[in-house]
Amino acid sequence: MTDRTQDPAQDPQLPVPQGTGQDGSTEVETMGVREGMFGVRGTGDTSGYGGLVKTTLFPGASRRPYGGWFDEVADAIEARLGATDLEGAIERVVIDRGEITFHIRRDDLPFVAQMFRDDEALRFELCSGVSGVHYVGDTDRELHAVYHLLSMTHNRRVRLEVSVPDSDPHIPSIVSIYPTNDWHERETYDMFGIVFDGHPALTRILMPDDWPGHPQRKDYPLGGIPVEYKGGTIPPPDQRRSYN
Repeated sequence: MTDRTQDPAQDPQLPVPQGTGQDGSTEVETMGVREGMFGVRGTGDTSGYGGLVKTTLFPGASRRPYGGWFDEVADAIEARLGATDLEGAIERVVIDRGEITFHIRRDDLPFVAQMFRDDEALRFELCSGVSGVHYVGDTDRELHAVYHLLSMTHNRRVRLEVSVPDSDPHIPSIVSIYPTNDWHERETYDMFGIVFDGHPALTRILMPDDWPGHPQRKDYPLGGIPVEYKGGTIPPPDQRRSYN
């Protein structure tokens, strides 16, 4: 049995912690600059960190060899896709912090998801959910849907990531492949406005049906309601004093 507590860099069978190859080197790309604690614009930063400036960095695409079983998974994917006309379905592969993410072309997501589930060399039987992310500075790819897959057969975890523009936030639903995604796709639609085409009942799940906008997008106004305490009232965030 392999000792999973040892340093991956000392064992060629384990994935390297991060980077673009066995040497652990890392490539990054600048996505933008965040000002203040939360990147608040227009309504004032009430955190007291309005002067904070931080560069947003993304890990870049990784190169072979990825290390350990990452290459086994990549080999299986290439062999399967090579037999079809979907060789461009995998836009890029990112290794970061000992984890692997496959960026998928959105139109090919259903095929790729079913391949991950059914292929004998992959067998990622469970999708534990889909998470939405809003990267305002990722031009024409502002909305990301991130799928977390688990192989119980091989005890492995990977991520699939699909990116779409604000102007066309449509991604094919994979509820028919991974039924566990039903409520997760609804929540991601509710919070981020990503439309999962083909979902059996894509309605809001947290907010009221007539709620305007999608609250977890970074361009969503703070808004809020006053909160009453004994002897005092706390105004909503957009009405509080700014510390800038």
